[in-house]
Amino acid sequence: MAHTQNRQPLRGPADYADLPGLSTGLPVLIAGPTASGKSALALEVAERFGGTIINADASQVYDCWRVVTARPSIEDEARAPHLLYGHQPYDAPYSAGHWLREVTPLLGGRDRPIIVGGTGLYFSSLTEGMADIPATPPEIRAEADGMILEELLSEVDPETAARIDCRNRARVQRAWEVQRATGRPLCAWQDDTPPPVLPIDQAVPIVFDTDKQWLEERIRRRFDLMLEQGALEEVAAMRDRYDPALPSCKAIGVPELMSYLTGQMDLETARDRAAIATRQFAKRQRTWFRSRMANWHRISPTG
Repeated sequence: MAHTQNRQPLRGPADYADLPGLSTGLPVLIAGPTASGKSALALEVAERFGGTIINADASQVYDCWRVVTARPSIEDEARAPHLLYGHQPYDAPYSAGHWLREVTPLLGGRDRPIIVGGTGLYFSSLTEGMADIPATPPEIRAEADGMILEELLSEVDPETAARIDCRNRARVQRAWEVQRATGRPLCAWQDDTPPPVLPIDQAVPIVFDTDKQWLEERIRRRFDLMLEQGALEEVAAMRDRYDPALPSCKAIGVPELMSYLTGQMDLETARDRAAIATRQFAKRQRTWFRSRMANWHRISPTG
C-alpha cells in the first residue's frame, strides 16, 4: 500500500490572495466538488495566513482510506495542522451530527479554523443549524437497509421529499428513518432547528463554482493518479473487512476497485465506472452548492 503521496495539486493557475476576508482572522470555509482543488487552496491559506485545516468531507474521516479519498498527503499534513482526517475506524457510525459535535470545540481555539470539504450537509449544519434528532435504533436502520429507494421514498412525507435530493439514497433513507423512529417527519425536526454554531456572517465562506468540462477532465486525471499512487493496494488491504453497506465502503472508487479485485470486472471497466460515479457525485455537489450557497464567495478555477 502506498502511504505517501508525492502528487502535484490538480488545480489551475489562479490567484486567491485577494479573496475578501482572508486577512481578517475569521474562520474560513472552503466548499467545492470533488477534484476541484479545494484542499490545495486550504493549504495555501494556512501557509499564507495561518490556521488549522479541518476536514468537512464524509469519506475522509475514515482511517482505512487516504489515496482513494484524496485525503491530504503526509507531506501536506506536515506543512500545516490538520484535524478530523482519518480519525474514525472503517465501521464507526458517523453522521453530520457527529461531525458538528467534533468541530464545535475547535472553533474557539487560538488557531484560525480553515474548514474544507465537499460534504454540503456538514457546512449547512455548521452555518444554518442542525436539529437535535435522536439516533436511529439499529433495528430501524437494518430495516431501511433492506428496502429499495423507491419504497423508502414512497413512505416519506411530501414536504420532506420536496426538500431533499430524492435521487440520493442516503438522504431519502435518513428521512425515512427519522420519520419511522420518531413519529415526526424530518421537515418538522428541521423547522425546530436551533441557531447555527457558526453564522455565515462570522466566517469567510468560499465555494468553487467549476466548469463542468474542466472538472470532468480533472476527475479522470485524478483517478488515474490515485491508481499510480496505490489506490488499488489500499482497497485490497480492506478486502477481508469490506462491507458494501458501510458508509466507509461506499466511498467513490472503492466498490469499483473491489469489483476488479474480486474478478467481477476488468480494471479498465472499474476505472471507467469510478469516473462515471465521480462525475455523477460532482454534479450533485455542484447542484447543492449553487442552491444552498448562493451568498458565498464564488471562485471559478481554470487550467
